[in-house]
Amino acid sequence: MKIWVDADACPVVIRDILFRAAQRTGIELTLVANQSVQVPRAANIRTLQVAAGFDVADNEIVKRIGPGDLVITSDIPLAADVIARGGTALSPRGELHSTDNIKARLNMRDFMDTMRASGVQTGGPPALSQADRKNFADNLDRILTRSAK
Repeated sequence: MKIWVDADACPVVIRDILFRAAQRTGIELTLVANQSVQVPRAANIRTLQVAAGFDVADNEIVKRIGPGDLVITSDIPLAADVIARGGTALSPRGELHSTDNIKARLNMRDFMDTMRASGVQTGGPPALSQADRKNFADNLDRILTRSAK
């Protein structure tokens, strides 16, 4: 298993949790972004800088992942692609995307896009809370424990 991070929108506090997990487990962690990202010096932690542009980082992640890999992303279409390729997708809020829930999440995302395009002000997501961080860390730990067996 490898961990891939859609790093352009990943909160720093979530990156820090991932860095500690990668250092503890030795699992390869790659942050993919269209800008420079600071990472700790470790043989198993690296960055992959891609060109700027719409979905460039997402497309690079999909191209490189394998079955059983974990992708950290808040991008629902990317999560759907990851699941279709046999990977696992976890949001920075700790929401585990699966074949059981991804279609409903895609439909809601499309509905909200339609609402915004028609002029409805939907607002953004709330700030990342302590409960979100704990939920992320707990789900990450479960995934890593399962993969170690």
